[in-house]
Amino acid sequence: MEFNEKLQELRKKKGITQEELSEALYVSRTAVSKWESGRGFPNIESLKAISKFFSVTIDELLSCDQVLDIAENDNRQKENHMRDLVFGLLDLSSSLFFFLPFFGQKSKGMIEAISLLSLTEITPWLKIIYFIIVTGIILSGIASLTFQNVTNTLWLRIKNRLSLFLNAAGIIIFTISSQPYAAVFLFIFMLIKVIMLIKR
Repeated sequence: MEFNEKLQELRKKKGITQEELSEALYVSRTAVSKWESGRGFPNIESLKAISKFFSVTIDELLSCDQVLDIAENDNRQKENHMRDLVFGLLDLSSSLFFFLPFFGQKSKGMIEAISLLSLTEITPWLKIIYFIIVTGIILSGIASLTFQNVTNTLWLRIKNRLSLFLNAAGIIIFTISSQPYAAVFLFIFMLIKVIMLIKR
């Protein structure tokens, strides 16, 4: 007997509705409906809750292969969440450009380190490009953190690429315009992201 059939049978034996089961397990009714129709499996935590609620072992609910599949899926999901969190926080850290002295500016024959907001001795169009790049990276970080649980295929495909593209663009522009500290800062962030993607 498949998991979805076992779950249905256990629920009916207990004489409760899908709604009541979802409330007892602290999940949505849609999730219970999905499990019972065979369109998906619960995660490890939900499996433990089901096992406890019906006083059965996880082995009685699932075959060994299914348990392994769920555990792998759960691990993959946790890794993705961790990666999104790191990418998002690194991108948000780019807001430091606005306040910390990452930029060099000639003043009275010397080069002083200043923040992006204090940068005045450059052409306006170059400052606009700096602002666009830094703001883009910050918005990418906000999106990564906000939409962690979104399963839209397009978003899943572009979120990491967008972050890497904006980082690369920033590195190139800061390097060409002789802003090495800002370029190195972004390079370190990009290196961390690439390492995380390779480990995947």
